Amino acid sequence: MKIGSISENINVEKRISITPEIVKKYLDLGFEIYLSENYGSHLGIKDEQFRDMGAKILKDEKEILISSDIIVQLRILSDDKLLSLRENQSLVGVLNPYDNKEKLENIAKKKINLFSLELLPRITRAQSMDILSSQANLAGYRAVVESFANFEKAVPMMMTAAGTVPAAKVLVVGAGVAGLQAIATAKRMGAMVFATDVRMASREQVESLGGKFLSVEGSENLETEGGYAKETSEEFKKKQEDLLSETLKKIDIVICTALIPGKKAPLIIKDTMVENMRSGSIIYDLAAIQGGNTAFTQADKIVEKKGVKIFGDSNILNKLPTSASNLYAKNVFNFVINLYDKENKEIKINLEDEIIEKTLIR
Repeated sequence: MKIGSISENINVEKRISITPEIVKKYLDLGFEIYLSENYGSHLGIKDEQFRDMGAKILKDEKEILISSDIIVQLRILSDDKLLSLRENQSLVGVLNPYDNKEKLENIAKKKINLFSLELLPRITRAQSMDILSSQANLAGYRAVVESFANFEKAVPMMMTAAGTVPAAKVLVVGAGVAGLQAIATAKRMGAMVFATDVRMASREQVESLGGKFLSVEGSENLETEGGYAKETSEEFKKKQEDLLSETLKKIDIVICTALIPGKKAPLIIKDTMVENMRSGSIIYDLAAIQGGNTAFTQADKIVEKKGVKIFGDSNILNKLPTSASNLYAKNVFNFVINLYDKENKEIKINLEDEIIEKTLIR
């Protein structure tokens, strides 16, 4: 069987889906690997490195798409390239079915198997394939690094003969995978860290990392069966707003990570809250691609309001694409081998397998 992958549009996506290390793993299972020219050159990975591992490098991307049994990508293919796909092929990637619903339904009608990896169930067996966790870990880390780089004061407490520099105060909004990594990173760098989340189960995790968990009095646990946050009641939102309003007046850096799969990001930090923050403070909003957690967030822009800078990276993983690619490629490999029937050397769509059933778009 043949697995193919073509270059992403590196202006918006620098990650790749197959690394030289993973090529060898696929070949050991009997797959053939086809990649487009200069597939990883922007990451400093030359075509020769892929060839040395056994991959075939082709100039014609259309030939790769037509001849591959499985196509692995990060983002959904462009419309013209989707037309090249044929019946019984499998496309694996982050297909964003909520925004691309009509497009994906039309492709599925051609009897093409579409697997969107952000739909993976949160079960133990799927952990090695969990792209949301692997990528969110890196995003949380990088958000702290970027925030501290733009913060014009020292982060850790420093005691000098000239006086004491107080530690920066960091608030992490959303204590999922990205949030927990942000807490850990900020603590390692010497900041005082606070965190808030609608899921009460997060308290223990936050406190185990040295953060202080801020919770609304009398909070209920707002967590779905899949482990994600769910939307809150108006009464809860009001209590949360009051708590945040007072907290933000003392905070130097805010890392926003709150997302609800398939929906607009919840608006948590209102305009008046931002205006009451201290001048020189930083907000780094990882939810920018879905509208942002603040009233002023704009994707891929830095917005300044009364001395507060709001950063809205739509793809922070482009700032560390090599690490992100290494993890993503491993996640995809683990997903593909779960699909692969080694005995008959074919893809087996077993809908009794929760991993396959949840990720298959049909």
